[in-house]
Amino acid sequence: MSKVKRKLTTILATDCVGFSKRMDENEELTLENLKACRSIIDPQIKEFGGRIFYTAGDSVIAEFESPVECVNAAIGFQKAINDRNNTLPQESQLDWRVGIHLDDVIIEGDNVYGNGVNIAARLETACSPGQILLSTAVQDQVNKRINFTIEDAGTKSLKNIDEAFQVYGISPSGEKISKTDALKEKDAQEAVKSYKPKLAVLPFDNMNNDEDSGYLVDGVVEDLITEFSRIRELEVLSRQSCFEFRDATSSIRDFCKKFGVDYAVSGSIRTSGKRVRISVELSDATDGNALWNNKYDRILEDIFDVQDEIVRKISIALLGEIEISSLERANRKPTENLTSYELLLRGKVLHHKFKKEACLQAIDSFNKAIEADNNNGQAYAWKACAIGQAMGRGYLEGNMQEWWDNSMQCIEKAQQLNDNDFEVHRMLAEVALSTHDFKAGERHARTSFKMVPNDPRVLSVYGEILSRTGSTEKGIELLESALELDPIPMGKTNTDHRTRAVLFGYFMDRNSKMCKDLINKLQDIDFKSWLVTAKICDDEEIEYRSEPWFADNKDQFKEMDWDMEIDRFHLNNEGLQESLGSFVKKFFS
Repeated sequence: MSKVKRKLTTILATDCVGFSKRMDENEELTLENLKACRSIIDPQIKEFGGRIFYTAGDSVIAEFESPVECVNAAIGFQKAINDRNNTLPQESQLDWRVGIHLDDVIIEGDNVYGNGVNIAARLETACSPGQILLSTAVQDQVNKRINFTIEDAGTKSLKNIDEAFQVYGISPSGEKISKTDALKEKDAQEAVKSYKPKLAVLPFDNMNNDEDSGYLVDGVVEDLITEFSRIRELEVLSRQSCFEFRDATSSIRDFCKKFGVDYAVSGSIRTSGKRVRISVELSDATDGNALWNNKYDRILEDIFDVQDEIVRKISIALLGEIEISSLERANRKPTENLTSYELLLRGKVLHHKFKKEACLQAIDSFNKAIEADNNNGQAYAWKACAIGQAMGRGYLEGNMQEWWDNSMQCIEKAQQLNDNDFEVHRMLAEVALSTHDFKAGERHARTSFKMVPNDPRVLSVYGEILSRTGSTEKGIELLESALELDPIPMGKTNTDHRTRAVLFGYFMDRNSKMCKDLINKLQDIDFKSWLVTAKICDDEEIEYRSEPWFADNKDQFKEMDWDMEIDRFHLNNEGLQESLGSFVKKFFS
């Protein structure tokens, strides 16, 4: 094992408060003010001997040899930013938080890793706008050596820190330092934490018992799942998990107990010519009692209105008479052409089978939906998705670049037709992640998340991007939510896919314990999980070579193209990518 380079250093982490919200409100103005703030922060860090080793634009992490100089730098730029804010209108003011910690860290090239970095970042998150939070280690070094009052700020609960963490505060603006008690704070948070009911929309019965009606029935159920996923006050079980009930031998109550579901929606659909009858029921999963039911006898053209009414009625039954603005469907109807809509539904059902023949048929069905209505934006979006599946699984023949170009053209067309389609933004986020355009990826993922905050595919891509761009805690939170709502994604046979994503998030968060815990839960250990878990253990000098997850899987990765595989990790850090490449070569060179 190569010797790890360590040193004692002071870490400063700072972040712009409410940056994402400001970007949503006025992107150009926010970027202009961010640039102005960075022109204050960066020179101050340099003047006091600091070195910036990570930045994501709205956040900066730097190291200092001297804790006194580090604190003086933070005081300097916080005072300057406060003075700047006092001369500007509210919409141009940006506030910053600062966390500072002194610790022994790992040095790898220009990068700094270790618990010291994590603690500084979490102190920043716990800090009030315009102020500075110090750990005890820093306070001990700078007390009576700076020209500012250091106040006891009480204790904070920091993620992955077992005990309440003593902190100290500095307020360059003169605003009072609030003293907190971590234990009381935690109790209060738990007391006010709102519970989100978990809903499952089970497959409806096809009363016609024919394949053509089956596409419509499954399509309506899938649309209902999507609509409910837009409601932030609900948790919604994924389509894949919901449709497992079709082949289950258990009762609705047993199925709901398995997935921790509170309420279930079930029903049936019968079509006759241009007419459709939809019967739907909302039941309490704990006792099976019906809370609400209704029947709708309508013409097929009214199916969107029926879906809206079902979602609204059930939401009111669960949440009370609240305003659910996300249910306005004016900009979401894929098409008024029923032929195009039915072909779209047929294509989606085929796409979800994850078989070669079905996938190719899905592409054909989406093409026909576009021919029936070339303004059906969802048909373009789903065609792009189906092409992506076919390329990834080796279903296609011919020029792959042409297929890729076709897919991109479809997404662009879908966005032109309806920029309010969450699927389009989700797909654009996936593409941006694969091409390492993290800024665009985060923008599209955030947009999709705002539209549909409970879709596990949206949670997954947003979480993967955030875990690579420095917002690891939020990224892990989203990835864990995706795992909870959709443990077995479509086309998969177990929970490995979601678990691997969470594991990688914890690697980016430098949490070796969670990486080791999660890799032992994988049924089939992949190269990425194996490598990053070994790397973080090696960095932290934790024994791992004798562990079964490492030793039993080492040989299968010996002949891989490691550089190509590591490139598929889609890292936003060239130094880390090079480090992983050098690390793996030690085992097989």
